[in-house]
Amino acid sequence: MDAAVQEAKLLRQVNALIVAHLRDQNLTQAATAVAAATMTPRADASVPNHLLRLVAKGLAVEQEEAARGGGAPAAAGLARPLGTNAVDFSVQNVRGPSKTFPKHETRHISDHKNVARCAKFSPDGKYFATGSGDTSIKFFEVSKIKQTMLGDSKESSGRPVVRTFYDHVQPINDLDFHPISPILISGAKDNTIKFFDFSKTAARKAFRVIQDTHNVRSVCFHPCGDYILAGTDHPVAHLYDVNTFTCFLSANPQDSSAAINQDGSLRIWDGVSAECVRPIIGAHGSVEATSAIFTKDERYILSSGKDSCIKLWEVGTGRLVKQYPGAVNTQFRCQAVFNETEEFVLSTDEQNNEVVVWDALTSERVARLPSGHTGAPRWLEHSPVEPVFVTCGNDRSVRFWK
Repeated sequence: MDAAVQEAKLLRQVNALIVAHLRDQNLTQAATAVAAATMTPRADASVPNHLLRLVAKGLAVEQEEAARGGGAPAAAGLARPLGTNAVDFSVQNVRGPSKTFPKHETRHISDHKNVARCAKFSPDGKYFATGSGDTSIKFFEVSKIKQTMLGDSKESSGRPVVRTFYDHVQPINDLDFHPISPILISGAKDNTIKFFDFSKTAARKAFRVIQDTHNVRSVCFHPCGDYILAGTDHPVAHLYDVNTFTCFLSANPQDSSAAINQDGSLRIWDGVSAECVRPIIGAHGSVEATSAIFTKDERYILSSGKDSCIKLWEVGTGRLVKQYPGAVNTQFRCQAVFNETEEFVLSTDEQNNEVVVWDALTSERVARLPSGHTGAPRWLEHSPVEPVFVTCGNDRSVRFWK
């Protein structure tokens, strides 16, 4: 009986993933038909391309088992599947003209009372939040900002800031959204990680708090939402169980005594064994490595640092694949990010007060955009689902680009 119940639950999950996948591909009629035929609710919130990512991981495991002689070989040509519209960075010596970056309109949408230090989009791209040195978090609704930018809309006078959260006592360093639930977390210099429920319109304070032992520099939810990885002034990453707040530390700290992101190195860890499987020592020399993100297919990492270098690394070998030169960042923490299709790389230039854009495949710089900020931009965050992004910085302002 238990086996039958578990199988039914699994089937329901698979059906939900199929419906979400069809919706992600803009196959609305097909998604509606499958949802109706299987009596599957069409939830609004879902992790983009979740089914593709699960299939990719499953095929990778199947390939490893085949290599060890423990299972059937993976289907030909599917050993290293790509996510939807993922760029294949394994192509070397790309020739031909670079893509043209679309023209973007920008608008100043809000101000903090101190430096705007970080920003983050929700997985569905409907919201984003900014954190500041004034200890506040501003929460924005993207649709309202778009209405404001139309100008002639009846809704153009609506405030894009949905609400402001106040619960830290020191500057905020980073933010992240839960992959499914309406929860925003923040990490700050007051050694805490705080949880905010943005589904409750009256809520202004955190409903849960993790007390760390160090300045929390960065926070990130695990894709399942049950764990949080925190980078702090402690040299070892802190992995928290969301339900129990139990903190797990790797037994192999990799001989680093510097705070995370302070020694210029990148380290790739196995999330199950907590073992470092690929150290890239001196990836950004001896200065801070300030950002690192995986590509959609999880085969490459895009990193940036205070050496004014943006680099693409191969996960499997640690090999440097591409570099994106031409942006100066030596003083402030900067980010290098992909656009939603991974066709472009975006970053900021603190010296020239610009947003710089490269063709991700050819590495050619294709745009230098005046940021509109009166001080150096400190953070750039791109939507995961559409061609919009946010910048914020030393002038305390938040700007929206579409």
